[in-house]
Amino acid sequence: FVLERKTKVKISMTELMLAKLRKSCSCTPKKLKNFVMDFFPVLRWLPKYHFKEYIWGDIMSGLVIGIILVPQAIAYSLLAGLKPIYSLYTSFFANIIYFLMGTSRHVSVGIFSLISLMVGQVVDRELLLAGFDLNDDVPPALGDGSLQNDSQSNITAFNLTIAGMNAECGKECYAIGIATALTFVAGVYQVLMGIFRLGFVSMYLSESVLDGFATGASLTILTAQVKYLIGIKIPRSQGHGMLVITWINIFRNISQANLCDIITSAICIVVLVTAKELGDRYKHKLKFPLPTELVVIVVATLVSHYGKLNELYASSVSGAIPTGFIPPKVPHFNLMLRVAVDALPLAIVSFVFTVSLSEMCAKKYAYTIRANQEMFAVGFCNIIPSFFHSFATSAALAKTLVKTSTGCQTQVSGVISAMVVLLVLLFLAPLFYSLQKCVLACIIIVSLRGALRKFRDVPARYHVNKVDTLVWVITMSASALISTEIGLLVGIVFSMLCIIVRTQRPRTALLGQIQDTTFYEDDLEYENLTSVPKVKIFRFEAPLYYANRNYFLKSLYRLTNLDPNLEAARRKKYEKNEKQRLKEGDCTTANGLSIGETAVKLVPKQMDFQALVLDCSSISFLDTTGVNTLKEIIKDYKDLNISILLACCNPSVIDSLKRGGYFGKDFGSMREMLFYSVHHAVQFAKDQK
Repeated sequence: FVLERKTKVKISMTELMLAKLRKSCSCTPKKLKNFVMDFFPVLRWLPKYHFKEYIWGDIMSGLVIGIILVPQAIAYSLLAGLKPIYSLYTSFFANIIYFLMGTSRHVSVGIFSLISLMVGQVVDRELLLAGFDLNDDVPPALGDGSLQNDSQSNITAFNLTIAGMNAECGKECYAIGIATALTFVAGVYQVLMGIFRLGFVSMYLSESVLDGFATGASLTILTAQVKYLIGIKIPRSQGHGMLVITWINIFRNISQANLCDIITSAICIVVLVTAKELGDRYKHKLKFPLPTELVVIVVATLVSHYGKLNELYASSVSGAIPTGFIPPKVPHFNLMLRVAVDALPLAIVSFVFTVSLSEMCAKKYAYTIRANQEMFAVGFCNIIPSFFHSFATSAALAKTLVKTSTGCQTQVSGVISAMVVLLVLLFLAPLFYSLQKCVLACIIIVSLRGALRKFRDVPARYHVNKVDTLVWVITMSASALISTEIGLLVGIVFSMLCIIVRTQRPRTALLGQIQDTTFYEDDLEYENLTSVPKVKIFRFEAPLYYANRNYFLKSLYRLTNLDPNLEAARRKKYEKNEKQRLKEGDCTTANGLSIGETAVKLVPKQMDFQALVLDCSSISFLDTTGVNTLKEIIKDYKDLNISILLACCNPSVIDSLKRGGYFGKDFGSMREMLFYSVHHAVQFAKDQK
């Protein structure tokens, strides 16, 4: 039977583009309204907010996330190499902006450890290039915690002309300048990706790459916090191999460890890990997670303040955290040029984590998100806060899980969290003056448990897929041992190379018939298959294109035990010898056969088939090289009186064959060369004489 293809209406690409352009450029009140409501999704869902049903869950989850945000924001400032006040600004503005522009109801956007690390590495590098000392363990200046006094204490004697900044600017001023410039450029990249619909870039970051990147970065974060845990003063390592260099410096200076910090760190880690384990074990009985981090910070601050740990034992403390808001400032353009390359991986990682978490929540709670709008939301969560001395943000898995488990219904919970942070910014920030840095380091390290536990999953991952495990190991190793940005790039390139290698050397098989059925399977994988007399069935499990053409031919010749080119050459040589003997008048061949017997002898013993069926069910597309390869094997096998039959071709492959002239000019031979199933091709081959 023959299936008739539908006639496709040819549409002019020019007309199509003009129609889309007219539709996009037209402006009507209805279209303008839809544009504004799409750009600010809060305008759609907030008027429909079920107050009695949602409000208590949103308030509870917002308060819990706010309580978690404060200690994490202060702690993650160590990763970013910035003062804690800037982390609080970041958490506040990110929650407000995502409330207005985000499409996910549950995701928690704000400060994130991996993003903070990436920002911190760029800040440290630029500070080093500017001639600043990266040692941040100098004793803080005493003050009343006000914004004015703190800002005065941060101005040093440096009169800098760095990247166009020719004002009197100290280390903190330059550091936040770098961070805001980096954040602004990353946000611009994300908005541009949203405008040009480049959200598909996230598809190239597989789960193995993301997990490996997160684990490798977690090892880097862990290493960077060890010096705070034990209270030693070592230079902050920069560049490639930071993890190894830092550990070498740690062991060289281990004799300088501060006993007070070691004892404090041990107590805090025991308390935090125990509370986390108990929380995980009894989470079904708890209505909301235990605010362990906040309790630890409050208790540690009180002990440090009244015990005078900084004065008596030289324990490093956070120092003065100002209250209120610093006047907004435009990120410096010349600094943007310095960090433009660094902002690209930052933008991609931030977007990918946000979209993946948003899709996870949407799938779990049965609603949809718009990935492109998420790109805009995250982009403006970076662009707008960069004017208010904030740095890059992203969705965070741990806080998102806490948010969903505490009854969150909408992003109103994000506003509640922002209000908690605002309360700290306006009134409570100076109270954390005596908080030890080792306590913040403990909070960061314990928060890495989830990423570090990925090591336990390696055997299970290896059992499921060895290639994905190799991608994870390579990405993790590169992220930890070289740098996070290089590790991400290595992971993407290596995972794509794995895909290319899989298509270059795919599985190939000769098929046998399942007894008393019309189905055929791999003869090496299944028992009790019967071979079809005079017919070979070959399956190639990948697209056929320029990169795997040679492997296709080698596999075909190896499995069928026949190379038509070598056989044709052997025949020509044999015929040449026989003609030479006939000219000399010898009526017998070199083998003692008569001339009539020669034709029989010319047929090789290994040619036990007269038809070759190619199962094309796994060939998703053909390029020009693939079409030419099939045309070549038709010609080569035809010289040996072996017919080539194609089975199970998809419409794309058929169209490629037609355009390549595989079936001739008028397609008259299609019915004798193309079949809808392997069994039809086999039956046709059996009926041939």
